[in-house]
Amino acid sequence: MAAEFSPIGLLKDNADPKSPPLPATPGETITALIHYYRGEMGRMAGWRDRIDRTSNWAITVVAALLSVSLSTPASHHGVLLFAMLLVTLLLFIEARRYRFFDVYRARVRQIERCYFAQMLSPQASFSANWASPIADSLRRPAFLMSYREAVCRRLRRNYCWMYLILLLAWALKISSPVLQAEGGPARKVDSLAEAAANAALGPVPGWLVIGVVCVFYALMVYAALHKEPGEGELAHGEVHV
Repeated sequence: MAAEFSPIGLLKDNADPKSPPLPATPGETITALIHYYRGEMGRMAGWRDRIDRTSNWAITVVAALLSVSLSTPASHHGVLLFAMLLVTLLLFIEARRYRFFDVYRARVRQIERCYFAQMLSPQASFSANWASPIADSLRRPAFLMSYREAVCRRLRRNYCWMYLILLLAWALKISSPVLQAEGGPARKVDSLAEAAANAALGPVPGWLVIGVVCVFYALMVYAALHKEPGEGELAHGEVHV
């Protein structure tokens, strides 16, 4: 009668005496898995903290520059355009951090969905090969989403509201002479030509500035509404970052 195949015994027989010993019993395997899960949770939480920190920086920039722009009549509308550029820079930084976070989040969710959930409530659709994607990721780490997808997702989650607030404040700034330089006529803008004149940036004509802002926000709207075909982890549940 052929001997029963044992993966744990095979690992034990083929172990290199110079390398750290591999788990030899199911109990040791479970213990190692629990410690690994805690380690991945720590890495995921660390990158999540970095993501939240970047969002907080963006909110602080928006609040500070709105205060500077709208608190005094002499402040220039270019302050709000500068705020848009700073928020865009922070969006790109956060998208890079989000790609790292997504790698560790996927590993944690794979363990939770395929091991702990199956332990608490077994289902017939359980896959015995659930750990292979984690092993492949550990052997050859790779991002699970593109940089563009990360930018679109963070824009859709948080940054679209910041851009909307800045756009409304900028429109108010160029359409209300009261908020322009002191000594100006205390009346509202009656035509687009006057709004364009208020939107000028030094030698740059106002129509060009307005056109650039419109193109920029058209790209933001497209990015916010755009979704990649593969949802990845978003296909499981509704609670996501």
